[in-house]
Amino acid sequence: MTDKNIQLAIQVVPLTRDDKVYEKIDAAIEVIQNSGVEYVITPMETVMKGPYDKLQEVARAAQQAVIDAGCEEMLVNIKMHIRTKSDVTMEEKRLDR
Repeated sequence: MTDKNIQLAIQVVPLTRDDKVYEKIDAAIEVIQNSGVEYVITPMETVMKGPYDKLQEVARAAQQAVIDAGCEEMLVNIKMHIRTKSDVTMEEKRLDR
């Protein structure tokens, strides 16, 4: 795809009736935190920056963590910003820059 850094935003929505929804989301966030990639957690999604293949790997692992936490069904929304000639940065999208 590209050897430049991209951004990948992931939102995992566990479809469960138990009262441990946030524990399942936290399992996904923990994978991201331990992945070594730059990330920002927002109220609606987590945005990561890094190489395309690495971010795909982290996204898959985050989904697996939710399954391992006992979730049988989830919605996953992924958005990517990809450039072929330069890195995508977090700073360029910030309003307070």
